[in-house]
Amino acid sequence: MAQRLDFTSESFFRDPPKAIATLRAQGPVVATRFPLVGDVWVTTTHDAAAQVLKDGATFTMRKEDGEVAGLRWWMPKLVATIANNMLTMDEPDHTRLRSIVDEAFLRRAIVAMEPRIRAIADGLADELFADGSPADLVQGYARILPLSVISELLGLPLADRPRFIAWANAMSSLTNVISFFRLMFAFRKMRDYLGEQLQLARVQGGEGLIAELVQVEREGGQITPDEMVSMVFLLLAAGSETTTHLISGSVYELLRSPSLRDWLEEDWSRVGLAVEEFLRFVSPVQFSKPRYVRRDVELAGVRLKKGDRVMVMLAAANMDPAVHDQPERLDLARKPNRHMSFGTGIHFCLGHQLARIEAACALEALFARWPKLGLAVDPAQIQWRKRPGLRAIAKLPVVASDRQPVDFRDPTMSRSQPNTERPSSSGEAARSPAM
Repeated sequence: MAQRLDFTSESFFRDPPKAIATLRAQGPVVATRFPLVGDVWVTTTHDAAAQVLKDGATFTMRKEDGEVAGLRWWMPKLVATIANNMLTMDEPDHTRLRSIVDEAFLRRAIVAMEPRIRAIADGLADELFADGSPADLVQGYARILPLSVISELLGLPLADRPRFIAWANAMSSLTNVISFFRLMFAFRKMRDYLGEQLQLARVQGGEGLIAELVQVEREGGQITPDEMVSMVFLLLAAGSETTTHLISGSVYELLRSPSLRDWLEEDWSRVGLAVEEFLRFVSPVQFSKPRYVRRDVELAGVRLKKGDRVMVMLAAANMDPAVHDQPERLDLARKPNRHMSFGTGIHFCLGHQLARIEAACALEALFARWPKLGLAVDPAQIQWRKRPGLRAIAKLPVVASDRQPVDFRDPTMSRSQPNTERPSSSGEAARSPAM
C-alpha cells in the first residue's frame, strides 16, 4: 500500500526537516504516491539518492520504448515535445545534447557575467519599493533577476521580458491536473516564440546563447529542430524558476534570523559559503525527475522490480544526518557541505555556476541597498505554493524598515541561538511558536 504523504501541503513546505525525518523513519526507500506522477518509490537518504543518480543503466529516464518516466497517458503531445530535452534522456542522446549546450555555455563565459549580474541586481534592488511598501520580494526581485539574466544570456530582446514573467508565473501555478491543462496555452505560446527566435538567429545571427547554439548546430552538432526548441525552453524555464525560489527562500531565512544576516553583512566574502548552505537547507528543487527501474535490483536494502519508478528526494539527501551534522540547523559556515541540490551523475545541473553567482549577487545587492529590510508580516503568515517538487514561497512581503526586523523565534529555544562566530539556527528555533 502506497504511503500517503502530501508533498504539497503547507506543513510539509513549512517544516521540511520534520516531514523528511518522518518519511525517513519508514526506510531509505519508501513506496508513496506523488502528484501527477502516481505510485513511485522515493529515496530518503543521501546514499540511496547517489546510487540512483549515478547508475544511469539501471535507473533510466525512459522505458525501452522511449516513454518518459514522468509523462502520463493523458498529457497533451505538446508536453512530450517540450519534455524531449536532455534532462529526460539517457545515453547516448543525453551526451549528444549536453555536449552541444556545454559548448555554447563555454563560449559565453558565465563567470565573466558576474559584474553584469550584480548591476542587474543593484538596479532591481533600487526599484524594489517603487510601487510602494510593503513590496513582494518574490515578484519584485527574486523572479525578475534570474529571468533578466537568462534572457540576456540567451540573447532575447529586453522588450519581451514582461511575457517571460507572465509565463514564469503560469509555470509556478502548476499544482494539479486542472492547472496543468491551464498551462498548455502558455506553454504553446512560449514554444512558438522560442522557435521564432531560433529561426531569426539562423537568418540574422546575433549575440547570446541562442546564436551560439545555432552556430554549434551549423558546425555539425546533431540536434533536431524540435530538440533545439526544447533545449531553449529548458534553459529559460530551469534557468529562472529554481533560482527564483533559492533567492526568496534565502532572504526569508535571513529576515527571520537577524543574527545570521548580521554575520553575513560583517563580511560579504562569506556569501559563497552561505549560498551553499541555503542550497542545502532551502532545497528549492525537492525531487529529481522520475526514473524507470530497468532490472530487478536492491536499493539500500529494498527490492525494486523491473518497471517500477523511483524518484530521488534531493531535499531528504540534504537533510541526511549520516552526511550532515545536525542537518535541521541552518549553519551558514557549514563546511564541508555535501549537498545534492544540483544532483549528481550525468544530469548534474548545467546551470550550477550561474545559480550560485545569481544568489550571491542577489543577497549582497539587496541588503547593501536595504540594510534594515524586514518582513512585513509574521513568518507564520508566509505560505508556499502547492507545487509538487518545488519549494516556492508564494509571496514574501517586505518593508524598508528603519527598525530591526522582529525575531519571531521562540525565546525558550535559546540553546539554538547562533553566535557571530558560527552562524546557525535550528529548524525548530527559527520557526514561530504559532507555526
